[in-house]
Amino acid sequence: MPNQPANYHELPVLSTLRKEKVMKSWFITGISSGLGRAMAEQLLKRGDRVFGTVRNLDIVAELVAEHAPRLSVAQLDLSETDAIRAVVDSGFSEGKIDVVVNNAGYGLFGAAEGLTGDQIRHQIDTNLVGPIEVARAALPHLRQQGYGRLIAISSYGGQATHPGASLYHASKWGLEGFFDSLSQEIAPLGIGVTIVEPGASRTSFRSTASERLGAGVEAYNETPIGHLQAVLTDPARTPNGDPERMAAAIISSADEEQAPLRLVLGSDAQAILDRVLSQRLEAVRAQSATAAETDFPKAG
Repeated sequence: MPNQPANYHELPVLSTLRKEKVMKSWFITGISSGLGRAMAEQLLKRGDRVFGTVRNLDIVAELVAEHAPRLSVAQLDLSETDAIRAVVDSGFSEGKIDVVVNNAGYGLFGAAEGLTGDQIRHQIDTNLVGPIEVARAALPHLRQQGYGRLIAISSYGGQATHPGASLYHASKWGLEGFFDSLSQEIAPLGIGVTIVEPGASRTSFRSTASERLGAGVEAYNETPIGHLQAVLTDPARTPNGDPERMAAAIISSADEEQAPLRLVLGSDAQAILDRVLSQRLEAVRAQSATAAETDFPKAG
C-alpha cells in the first residue's frame, strides 16, 4: 500500500485504495432515527458492531433485542455535556472502536432576536459542544489504539447560509472549523477525520425543525423568515436526498484508505456549495490588492 500523500484530503471519494473489508466497531450518537438509525441498521446487517446513543431507550428496544450483543445502546442527551465522557468510555470498554460518528443534532430556525437564551444554548450544546466533547473523550482511546476515524455529520449549511437559520449555521460552521483543525492535529497519529455535508433528505429533520421555531417577531412577517414554517411544512418541497443511500455513502467512506476531509451528499448540497464557495473565493480575490495595504511598508 503506498504511503499516504500529504494532500490526502483532496483525493476523490471513490478512491481505488481500499482497506480489506473486515468487521468494524462503531460508536454512533443519535441512532433512534434519521441517518443514525439508517447507518446502525446497515452496519448491523453487514455484521459490524455498533455502540449507539439515544435520548429515549424505548425507541430502539426492538432493534437491540434483534441485534444484541452486536448492538449496545446507552442513554445520552448531548446537551448534557458533563455526561458524555462516561458514555464514550463505556463504549470503548466493550472493545476497540474503529469509527466514532457524531450524528445527533437538530435544526433551530427563526429570527435570531426571537430565540430565547435557553434555545440558543441547547442548540450550541447539542450540535457543537456535544460533538467536541465526544471527540475529546474518544481521542485518548484512539491514540492508544494507533488508528481510528472521527466522522462529523455537518450539513451543506456548514459552509452556506439561509436566512432564519443563524443559530443552526453557527453550530455547523463551528463544527466544521473544529473538525477541520482537529484533522490536522491527529493525522500524524493515524487518526482520520471526515466531515459529512448532506443536503436535504427525507428524514424527520424538517418536521422537527418546524416544531422548534423561535418566537415570531412581527417586523419579519413579510420576509423569508416570516414564511419559514410554511416552507418547512410544504408537502411540495419533498427533499431529493435518500437517507438510506446517504448512510451507505458515509459507511463506504470509512472503508476508504484515503477518504476526503469533506464528503458532500446530495445534488442540492453540491450545487449550493459550488455556488457559494465560488462567490466567496471571487470576493476574496477581488480584494487581493487592497488587503496588502494594511501591511507594514517593506524596508528599502
